[in-house]
Order: sequence, then structure tokens, then C-alpha cells
Amino acid sequence: MSRPLHLALEIDGDGAHPAAWRRAAHPPAALLTPARVRAVGRIAENAGFTLVTLDDDIVAPGAQPNPVGRIGSVERAAFLAASTSVLGVAPVVSTTYAEPFHVSSQLASVDHVSNGRAGWVVGSSPGTDAARAWGRPPVEGERARAREARDSTRVVRELWDSWEDDAVIRDVATSRYLDRDRLHYIDFTGETFAVKGPAIVPRPPQGQLVVFAPVGLVSSPHTPAGLDERSAGGRLSPGAGRALPSDQVDVALVGRASPAPGSPLTFAEVELALDTPGGSAAQRVADLERHGPWPDRGRLRYTGGADGLVRLLTDLRARGLAGARLHPLVLDEDLEVLSRFVLPALGRARAVSRPLPGASLRTTLGLPRPANRYATAPGSAR
Repeated sequence: MSRPLHLALEIDGDGAHPAAWRRAAHPPAALLTPARVRAVGRIAENAGFTLVTLDDDIVAPGAQPNPVGRIGSVERAAFLAASTSVLGVAPVVSTTYAEPFHVSSQLASVDHVSNGRAGWVVGSSPGTDAARAWGRPPVEGERARAREARDSTRVVRELWDSWEDDAVIRDVATSRYLDRDRLHYIDFTGETFAVKGPAIVPRPPQGQLVVFAPVGLVSSPHTPAGLDERSAGGRLSPGAGRALPSDQVDVALVGRASPAPGSPLTFAEVELALDTPGGSAAQRVADLERHGPWPDRGRLRYTGGADGLVRLLTDLRARGLAGARLHPLVLDEDLEVLSRFVLPALGRARAVSRPLPGASLRTTLGLPRPANRYATAPGSAR
């Protein structure tokens, strides 16, 4: 029997359509308020979603006539972590220009605030606007951005391990707060940056946050090291020499629901527009497309009633996928249908997994807590 499906919900902005703000139920000024972030998070938690993700990038999204403002994803994730009790939170953080040392510290802090419910969606930043925003030379080309993602993800994960779990001793008798022998330098030198460490934040409660990445950034463990276009007969083998090693990623996000070779877990990316009391899904899409198209981002797309979405998600479960990340057309309209009809139907069929109190995101997803790569073997001298 297939395992229950884990559902993630993308809650950035007003929805997956660039003009979704035109149908939002809240006043425009409410989008960037704590009340709005808290309300959406609590609805998702009460509905039974495993986690929410929060999109972000170095530059502001959208363009005229649909500009979008947003608060940083890490800040929103930390606020949501303190406003919820079982819901996982996974901000998107770009690896193209952000300093891995800072990314590591920020994400570890979110995991501490959430008591082990944090994840990280690895992002990248194409285009030159992001480079200008950071005052750095552009990272041009897919291969260069993949290299930055690979190196940054490796450094972030090694920094999470640079503190052993018992490094903080708080020994009042000897006035020692830390055991310095349980802090470690990572000594990484890559093509564009070097990091020595250790981190400035203790090891996260989960040991390692759950790392999500688009399947295009995840290489197969069966790909020979160093394979390039020439040795692959003129075709670039998926992930060859340019992508994140599969052992650095916990969950692969796939656009068209094809399993990711070598990935422990695979989530399908699903955009959706549901029938609501205010109009059919087709009518709602047509209303928004008067202001611009709904871009094809390479994801599955469902348009129709709640029962059809239940069948689609049940089929994804039967095909061996571990979960799905849902991108509603208009968050205010579709989330109500998801919470009232879709998730309850999946729950009655025992087809969806609901997080339990006190469980970490790793525990909820069935992932083990990894051992610290730098920890001294038990009983050996430090």
C-alpha cells in the first residue's frame, strides 16, 4: 500500500497567477502585514498541510501592471514558526549571490525557533538585476548557477555540522559555555568563495534542515563523476558535473511528476484553479487572463472541481510520489476549497499525512536525523 501523501502549500503573495491580487479577499495594504501571514499559516496548519513554502528572490518579483511586494522569506518563516505549532516552514533562499555563511545561520535560527520544523527550498537567481542589487559580477549561464547552488548547499550543510550536538555545555563550575573541541572548521574553498567556519549558531534541532530542490538541480548518483557534454555524446546528462549531488538533497521537486532518480523523496509541483462558490475555475482563470497570461512554469496544472483534484493527488500517491507542492491560482479563493473539501476528502481516505504535535519536519517526512559528520566516535579522545 502507498504511503500517505505529504502536501505542501506555496503561500507567497496572492497566488500563482501574476494578477491574483485583483481577486484577493484582503485590502492591498494587508498583504505585507503580520496578521495576513499568521492567518494564512494557521489556515494551512488547521487544514492539515505538512508544510508551507515561501517564495523569494534577491530582486522584487513581478512587473507592470502586476508588481508584487514581499517581506523576506526567512523573516516570514521565523514569524510563522513562532505562530504555529506543527506546521513545517520552508523558505526559498537563493544560492546565486547570497553568502552561504549567512544562509546557514539564518536557516539554523529558523529551525531553532520552530523547534525542528524548518526546511530550505534551494533557489537560484538568473538575470543581471540580482547581480546589480548585490554589487557583484553576474553569474551567467545555467552551469555557473548550478555550480553556485552545489557549492553553497555543501557549505551550508557542513556549517550546520560544525557544532556537535553537545557543544554547548554551560558548565557554571568551570565558567565554560562551550566545549571548543566540539566546534569544527569546514575549510571549504570553491571557485568563487571560501568559508572556514565554524558557524555562529548551534547545530539545528533536526541536525540538518530538510533540503528541497528543483529536480533540474539534482544529479543522479548513477551519473559518473566528471561526465561532461563531450563524454555524453554531445548531450548534457542530467546533473552531470553541474548539479547538486543527490545526497545533499532530501526532497526533489518535479514539474511533470516524473520520479527523480536517486532522490529519497519526490514532490510534484501542481498549479491549480478550483471551482468556488464565486465562479468556476475556468471563469476565474479567464477573468485573470484579461490582465495577462498564466505563465507556464513547467508544472502540472489542474483546473476544475475539488473531487478531480482529489483524484489527481491520489493518482500521484499511487505512482510513488511522496508529496505535492500546491500553487493556488488565487490563494484566498482556492485555499478555502482546499481546506474545506480537498484535504478532508483525502483524510477520510487516509491518503494524506497530517503532522503530529512535537514531531520535527524530518520525522513527519520519515527522514532520519543525520549523524554529525565531524563528531568524534563515542569513547575516543577529544
